Amino acid sequence: MQNIEDYISDNRERFLKELIELLRIPSISADSAFSQDVLDTADAVKSALEEAGCDLVEIHETDGYPIVYGEKIIDPNLPTILVYGHYDVQPPDPVELWESPPFEPVIKETAIHPQGAIFARGACDDKGQMYMHVKALEFMVKTDQLPCNVKFMIEGEEEVGSNNLATYVSLNKEKLKNDIILISDTGMIANDVPSITTGLRGLSYVEVEVTGPNRDLHSGLYGGAVANPINILAKMIASLHDENNHITIPGFYDKVEELSQEERAEMAKAPFSLENYQKALDIETVYGEKGYSTNERNSIRPTLDVNGIWGGYTGEGAKTVIASKAYAKISMRLVPHQDWQEITELFQKHFEAIAPKGVKVKVTPHHGGQGYVTPIDTIAYQAASKAYETTFGKKPIPQRSGGSIPIVSLFEKELGSKTILMGFGLDSDAIHSPNEHFGVWNYLKGIETIPHFYEYFTEMKKA
Repeated sequence: MQNIEDYISDNRERFLKELIELLRIPSISADSAFSQDVLDTADAVKSALEEAGCDLVEIHETDGYPIVYGEKIIDPNLPTILVYGHYDVQPPDPVELWESPPFEPVIKETAIHPQGAIFARGACDDKGQMYMHVKALEFMVKTDQLPCNVKFMIEGEEEVGSNNLATYVSLNKEKLKNDIILISDTGMIANDVPSITTGLRGLSYVEVEVTGPNRDLHSGLYGGAVANPINILAKMIASLHDENNHITIPGFYDKVEELSQEERAEMAKAPFSLENYQKALDIETVYGEKGYSTNERNSIRPTLDVNGIWGGYTGEGAKTVIASKAYAKISMRLVPHQDWQEITELFQKHFEAIAPKGVKVKVTPHHGGQGYVTPIDTIAYQAASKAYETTFGKKPIPQRSGGSIPIVSLFEKELGSKTILMGFGLDSDAIHSPNEHFGVWNYLKGIETIPHFYEYFTEMKKA
């Protein structure tokens, strides 16, 4: 019976070619100009699941982009694993910073990826990591080694908030019934330091608008006499943090869990080089909330960041105006127990309260989700840990992530299922940034590791 290592070796070039073809499709869910490309990607995922061995594959329409569902049921009495992923990608902007076109994938060697990395939008987030599961299923089906049932739910709106997923899940609870949910949309510490994500931050995303005069004004004739919305917005944003980079919104920290010194000490055992971190980002020093380490700031502490700010004249040359309006997009990463809707309301109330006379403020909530912590004493975690140990030769480190996957808490609420986050990307893979990439070694290592999770989880579940 062929083992997974030999199967990957025999099919390596095909696995890469198939992923590259999927990455060529610009499935940008945030931009309606690419709506047909998003739909084409759903069709491509459907075909891939059929070819991998699913007996049933369906495209389920939603009020937005469709969800691709697939299943391979070998015995209803066996455990069932539900794989979640997404086929939509972030916009590639700013395109001029890409070293190669974002939807013309190329494989290039890097210092971190000497065996090459695939450079393309969506390479790591999440097409590459989602496709690992498709190829892992292919191996198990084609070699008659699938030990359990498997279902797939691949959506096309993750990058815009998964607005229609909750409705789909609530209407399809029986179809989606499972023993564990498996997601690869996270990362690990390093190629020689495997890790399993055990915590995710929640998210609140809002847009703010500050309006002053009823039209743009001549800055010479009106400057100094009329409130400038851009100036005021900048001051309002600056006031959202104090001198210790602590967020100043009243009530913001009321439900933030303070980890014990013992837990923080365990987190600190993860390998981390501050010097390499700063070098990789080309920064002289780190920055953040006083009293916490860099790894704590980006995982167990909440944050507030401006994601975009604009207003007035931004074209070439000079135009001396006082803008009528100024805008900003702001995201808040939240820790478990912080309710994203409650935080959104606190932000809105505070932002409106700090606006000076002379301007009007509008806060528009976009989307959000709750944080999540998964226990490490479950059968599923133990199976995942053993799978990594089998292919990496060492036990993975449990690690909390700074990122957000809002639907994880939704799954537990609606389906009563825990989630295991088996990510194979690296922090340096530039997800959401120009030159996103995914190591060829990481892609293939994910395909190699996933079948072992199926094997160990089934064994432990039946024991």
